[in-house]
Amino acid sequence: MAAYLQWRRFVFFDKELVKEPLGNDGAAPTAAPASGPAVSKFLCLPPGITVCDSGRGSLVFGDMEGQIWFLPRSLQLTGFQAYKLRVTHLYQLKQHNILASVGEDEEGINPLVKIWNLEKRDGGNPLCTRIFPAIPGTEPTVVSCLTVHENLNFMAIGFTDGSVTLNKGDITRDRHSKTQILHKGNYPVTGLAFRQAGKTTHLFVVTTENVQSYIVSGKDYPRVELDTHGCGLRCSALSDPSQDLQFIVAGDECVYLYQPDERGPCFAFEGHKLIAHWFRGYLVIVSRDRKVSPKSEFTSRDSQSSDKQILNIYDLCNKFIAYSAVFEDVVDVLAEWGSLYVLTRDGRVHALQEKDTQTKLEMLFKKNLFEMAINLAKSQHLDSDGLAQIFMQYGDHLYSKGNHDGAVQQYIRTIGKLEPSYVIRKFLDAQRIHNLTAYLQTLHRQSLANADHTTLLLNCYTKLKDSSKLEEFIKTKSESEVHFDVETAIKVLRQAGYYSHALYLAENHAHHEWYLKIQLEDIKNYQEALRYIGKLPFEQAESNMKRYGKILMHHIPEQTTQLLKGLCTDYRPSLEGRGDRETLGCRANSEEFIPIFANNPRELKAFLEHMSEVQPDSPQGIYDTLLELRLQNWAHEKDPQVKEKLHAEAISLLKSGRFCDVFDKALVLCQMHDFQDGVLYLYEQGKLFQQIMHYHVQHEQYRQVVAVCERHGEQEPCLWEQALSYFARKEEDCKEYVAAVLKHIENKNLMPPLLVVQTLAHNSTATLSVIRDYLVQKLQKQSQQIAQDELRVRRYREETTRIRQEIQELKASPKIFQKTKCSICNSALELPSVHFLCGHSFHQHCFESYSESDADCPTCLPENRKVMDMIRAQEQKRDLHDQFQHQLKCSSDSFSVIADYFGRGVFNKLTLLTDPPAARLTASLEAGLQRDLLMHSRRGT
Repeated sequence: MAAYLQWRRFVFFDKELVKEPLGNDGAAPTAAPASGPAVSKFLCLPPGITVCDSGRGSLVFGDMEGQIWFLPRSLQLTGFQAYKLRVTHLYQLKQHNILASVGEDEEGINPLVKIWNLEKRDGGNPLCTRIFPAIPGTEPTVVSCLTVHENLNFMAIGFTDGSVTLNKGDITRDRHSKTQILHKGNYPVTGLAFRQAGKTTHLFVVTTENVQSYIVSGKDYPRVELDTHGCGLRCSALSDPSQDLQFIVAGDECVYLYQPDERGPCFAFEGHKLIAHWFRGYLVIVSRDRKVSPKSEFTSRDSQSSDKQILNIYDLCNKFIAYSAVFEDVVDVLAEWGSLYVLTRDGRVHALQEKDTQTKLEMLFKKNLFEMAINLAKSQHLDSDGLAQIFMQYGDHLYSKGNHDGAVQQYIRTIGKLEPSYVIRKFLDAQRIHNLTAYLQTLHRQSLANADHTTLLLNCYTKLKDSSKLEEFIKTKSESEVHFDVETAIKVLRQAGYYSHALYLAENHAHHEWYLKIQLEDIKNYQEALRYIGKLPFEQAESNMKRYGKILMHHIPEQTTQLLKGLCTDYRPSLEGRGDRETLGCRANSEEFIPIFANNPRELKAFLEHMSEVQPDSPQGIYDTLLELRLQNWAHEKDPQVKEKLHAEAISLLKSGRFCDVFDKALVLCQMHDFQDGVLYLYEQGKLFQQIMHYHVQHEQYRQVVAVCERHGEQEPCLWEQALSYFARKEEDCKEYVAAVLKHIENKNLMPPLLVVQTLAHNSTATLSVIRDYLVQKLQKQSQQIAQDELRVRRYREETTRIRQEIQELKASPKIFQKTKCSICNSALELPSVHFLCGHSFHQHCFESYSESDADCPTCLPENRKVMDMIRAQEQKRDLHDQFQHQLKCSSDSFSVIADYFGRGVFNKLTLLTDPPAARLTASLEAGLQRDLLMHSRRGT
């Protein structure tokens, strides 16, 4: 219970008299004359108004003459005769254009109820759809109050004898409606109201002595006694949903609120209550109060009873009086068009227009009533932006008064609307860090903080050394509940030295790089960092090992090597990590991790050997590095046994076949480490016989020089020539090796004798006896060749003479064809036949089938064609030889000419399969001549 005297009073309504519109010809019969043609007259209602109501856009009045008047918003007053004597009660429905009235058509106590359909007309007047007597029985009684349910299915009438009748059914029609007595009592009924809650309809009944409720939507109409206090006529009303549709009873001492089954709160408002009305969340009370009279302390009792009445508008939610004014003889209070209208006995209408919300708030701000302004704004359903503005002003007010705790609470309520920097700047002082912390905490809880806010909040925690609050802030159950930027928080905590908290955030929110950075750079916990990498998913484990592998290898080489082995073969994250759902069997490129082992050759060797054994298809870089590492170890090893073992390992790796595509690289590695066996092996695999020869020549290994020639002389005959030149330049006694080389040169006919003699002439130790056998054998072969050539020349001359004779005979003598068989089918010749001078004869059809030309004998054509090709080749070679000799003599750079002809393939040996042995021998002789010429040109240049 709260005394109304303790409530603050405000002027939230503007009062003015309603004026008639300009140009009105006087619908109101008692309107006072205007003082000028353009001056509006005050609206004056007809005299004798007894009852009034409002709804559907009009004010409705009933008078003592039986007329019902309608005042629409245009203020054009209209009316019609509803009863013959008087109108006593009106009820205008708000959702239907239906008016219920009670009045009298004849003298005596015989009230009639009439239902008017205002949308239909009957002779210019509203249509009366139903008339029935209000008194259900025969005993006369006076109607005291009337109410109608908005669904048009219930109408209740209260009487002064304490009875209540309920009209159930369609109230606009007689045959669909049923009237019965709902209540009987000993006290006059002063108020009725229907309340709908879901499908249940309640009827509140108030008398001068009690309050009760009925359930009228069911059977038997159960009744609940609510209170033993009543009220006078027109002192009850039904509130709106803001007060949960409670029934308001205004007694002389208190105002009571009722639910259908119990009594609610009450308010002590003094004064004799005359009218109670509910308007848009306000309770309007018209009462007679002795304090209104200025002579209350000095006048007699009679003089204190004045016609002046006080109207108070109470805001029950916010506990203040929105308006208070004194009126003389109030008839009723109506609500329509968003305003209150007060009717006084003199026929005047006073309009009470509620001020807009912003104006009301400004009035409260001027008085620093911010709490009341906030409550008012909420009850007026002000938007969030408007509320935030109030909270900000309230916060500024408290801040200026030094109430920082209260100020920050108001600023917190502006989060989401007010820029946080406005508040933060006010509390940056170290003495107000607690207030700043509270604001920033709320900002994060609402997920409206940015990275700077997170940094500032964490710095507040660290300055306050409040570890419990810090842990509470960062330890959330799931990532969806995180209200801050995790990476920013990790940075701040790391900078402040709260490594455990930073690690917790990094691990729980999968910021792997930050976790490892703190472990390795700040805490130096290398074992934990390696363990953490081992439980990461494959991609993240790979990237972090590339980033931090060198640091880990430097401090814990064995464990790091073990992890790298698994990462590059068949990576399986540890079961405790979040990577257990990863697809198993992932492997990284082992070649990319070789730089990690820069200063750890022992671990590098173990890693490389493991990869080469377990994963034969490892990248080539693994084998290259392993070879280099083995060669380094071999080169620096002093122990002969260990060195031999390392030698075998290096050779084994070279023979593994992994260096076919990178032959040059392996060769360079062997040469850098002076690994001769490896160099020779690679030379041999690469068919670099000249390099093998050069290697043995450099090391003066005579026997190996000959051995190389014997092994590879067939593939590269020039090795013998190089060997001969090499031994010829040696001043030592190399007769044995020279003889062996000459034997092979002679067998293969690799050099002309003159070139052999000239080559050996450089050796002062070589005597004629060294080449005597060679020269003898060579001269014998030359003699045999000369004899064969002379025999061939003689045979060619004889053949030439014979052919010339045949040609002469063919030219001078007739040719007799005596062939009797065809040279193709070997059958007897028959005419027609074809004969050739060569002596071959053919059937014509055989000749046509097998001949390629009409002028050539099919039998002789292949041999003739071969001869012609040889003749053309000889002519071409003769022309080419003459041209070459001419350019060679005229050019100043003989080597360029020879190189040009070599590039065009002139000196390439071409052997035809159809060449006879003699032709092959001729080609060999020509090759010898070419070599002689080449050697001559070299000496010439």
